[in-house]
Amino acid sequence: MRVAVVAEWYPSPGDPVHGVWAHRQALAARDAGAELRVLALRRPVPPLSVLRATVATPVTGTPLREWAHQARGGLASLQLDGLSVEPVPFVAPPRPWSYGSWGRWIAPTLGLALARLRRRWPFDVVHAHNVVPTGDAAVLWRRSAGGDGPPAVVVSAHGPDIIHVAQHGLVGPRAARATLCAADLVLANSTWAAVRCARLTGGEADTRVVHLGADVPAGPPPRRARPTIVTVAHLQARKRHATVLHALAALRDDERPDYLVIGDGPGREPLARLAGRLGVADRVQFAGQLEHRRALEEAWRCHLFVMPSAEEPFGVAYVEAMAGGLPAIGASGEGGPEDIAAAGEGLVLVPPADHAALAAAIRSCLQDPGRLQALGAAARRTVQEHFTWERCGKATVLAYREAIERCGAPAGR
Repeated sequence: MRVAVVAEWYPSPGDPVHGVWAHRQALAARDAGAELRVLALRRPVPPLSVLRATVATPVTGTPLREWAHQARGGLASLQLDGLSVEPVPFVAPPRPWSYGSWGRWIAPTLGLALARLRRRWPFDVVHAHNVVPTGDAAVLWRRSAGGDGPPAVVVSAHGPDIIHVAQHGLVGPRAARATLCAADLVLANSTWAAVRCARLTGGEADTRVVHLGADVPAGPPPRRARPTIVTVAHLQARKRHATVLHALAALRDDERPDYLVIGDGPGREPLARLAGRLGVADRVQFAGQLEHRRALEEAWRCHLFVMPSAEEPFGVAYVEAMAGGLPAIGASGEGGPEDIAAAGEGLVLVPPADHAALAAAIRSCLQDPGRLQALGAAARRTVQEHFTWERCGKATVLAYREAIERCGAPAGR
């Protein structure tokens, strides 16, 4: 079985963390028996946000230089953990008002890349990460592709594609519904995502839940000397780092842990200012974006993972933390945390955007070492039993086979 993976978000030398979950799922499917090659979408023209940031810092032009460095790293073919990754450049209008139409902007260059790849390496499946724009572009290409029968198309629904794109504007909702209905199989990363896909299509999309996974280390590493909570996430509003800072401020000084923030993004300076205003800056460390493995190792040295984020259809960061024996706290009502908590112990759910409830949960976990240790052991078991990459890879390959059968393409070249 040969699979062409198509992703807008995929690691590159310039940004080895961007879309790492797509790469890990590809590796897991390869380990489960599939042959894979990756087509990674790259933008050779800087986005509007980068140009605006550069204008705001005209002396150094740092945002544009950083983007150019990352872009150069992403525009070269490479081997990543033994997988062939080929860049596919595309140009599209500014994201805020046009993202729903990007599938049609991407389709020409992606179509050429898929056609070239299929001539020299006939693949059975196209696996597109995100319904829009990549899934949309893949479906558009298949409609026009010739040859000895079309390949099957599998589309992964991850979150923003079925939350924002499918709700705003005119083109985006139509593209999302059409793509979901045209795909031979839709892989939803949580039960919530599967239900959302069904609602968007009136039940026409054939959907399977395939949870993403985590590596389970040989044993939990030694913890930091001081009680420390940690969040590993892009610094943006929906991750609710601000709620964690308010929770810290609600705790007494003698029960307040240190807070390690791993990740970067537009929210860093506002969060640093908020920590100062709340009087907890001395307990907060902004570590910036770390290489994926190092980020895990630093997180596992902490005592409690805290991410009460919104719009979280899955959240690989939870299971990655739990794999290292770290109990986790998430927000109730979110697709990923609800699925993880239903599978086993180790993830505590609190009401969304409620810093008082979050402070109480942090206090409850950290002030009882016995409970904290039991929760950590349970978290590790939950991941081992339900959320390993090995399980994800096997489920992904089974989905590929089902999609091939549905499409009528020959399997097992």
